[in-house]
Amino acid sequence: MKDKQTVLRKIRSIADYQFGRSVGEALFPNNVKVVFSRRTGKIRHVYFRRELLATLRPTDGMFSLTVAAAKRMMKSVKNPPLGVKVQKEAASFIIKGKSVFAKHIVDADSEIRPKEEVIVIDESGKVLAVGRAVLTGKEMKAFKRGVAVKVRRGAAERS
Repeated sequence: MKDKQTVLRKIRSIADYQFGRSVGEALFPNNVKVVFSRRTGKIRHVYFRRELLATLRPTDGMFSLTVAAAKRMMKSVKNPPLGVKVQKEAASFIIKGKSVFAKHIVDADSEIRPKEEVIVIDESGKVLAVGRAVLTGKEMKAFKRGVAVKVRRGAAERS
């Protein structure tokens, strides 16, 4: 069994690096459950109260968030990073897991880079989905055509 404090420090450090300072502590409280890969022994999943929060991708060592984790971040972090705000007309499609098109974007964090993990929210700040950026944040605001975010999971989808 790995030392719980060391593992907690590691996952929080990754979250701070990926999403910004102090996000790690807000996202992963002391009583999270960390699941390790049986084959490699590396960190695989992070759960809180039996709900999956994040998966550590073996390809790049970064987290893939769940909608539950996105909601935790939105609630506990002031000005959450890597957010993409969309028009309410598109919200009903995105919440079901459809991709976000550039023409529907109202605002986007200018720090967003392609392939980064992003949180899609509506104009009132409600979490609609989580996914991966296709464009930079600046491009998302400037472009009027094309896919801006490939949604991995919408908030209305069942796990």
